[in-house]
Amino acid sequence: MSRRQISPSPPFCPSLLFIFSRSSFQRTRKFIKLQMEGLSIADANLVMYLHPSKSRNVSQSILRELGSLLFKFNETFDGVLLAYDVNILDKQAKILFGVHPYFGLRLKANLLLFSPKPDMLLEGKVVKLSQESIHVIVLGFSSAIITAENIRGEFKYRTKDKEELFASKSHKRHVIKVGTMIRFLVKR
Repeated sequence: MSRRQISPSPPFCPSLLFIFSRSSFQRTRKFIKLQMEGLSIADANLVMYLHPSKSRNVSQSILRELGSLLFKFNETFDGVLLAYDVNILDKQAKILFGVHPYFGLRLKANLLLFSPKPDMLLEGKVVKLSQESIHVIVLGFSSAIITAENIRGEFKYRTKDKEELFASKSHKRHVIKVGTMIRFLVKR
């Protein structure tokens, strides 16, 4: 199991909800049921800044703010946040001097991140085929296109019973059609 340290230190602004202390964000590649590259679990120590109007129900405010980050690329996490599990470390919030009226809460979160890099193997479901490309959906939210020059030479495009497919020249039963799950290599 490999661990990687990421230590961003962005400046504070009211729209920025999290600040990471140095060496507080660790990414760990653990066994995940899909066994797909590009998925990682990160342990993060976060500081969330909330407005006093949200102090009535702090836990709901925290979950709402974290929920707004789901399925969006985040540069701080260097990927797309897919899921989170959060624990509030402080029972009392600290009012920030000079940044009135916000108060800060320390959180500990486990994050499931999706960040594919070149030369990683991903798997997805084929949603569209054409002679020039194969269109794939990865994890139900991210799309990818495999162009004709990246499709292996053993596959030939055919139309059979008004159904488009790529059939292998060497293995008759090896076909790629809409609904097929395929593994592919990320180029860029």
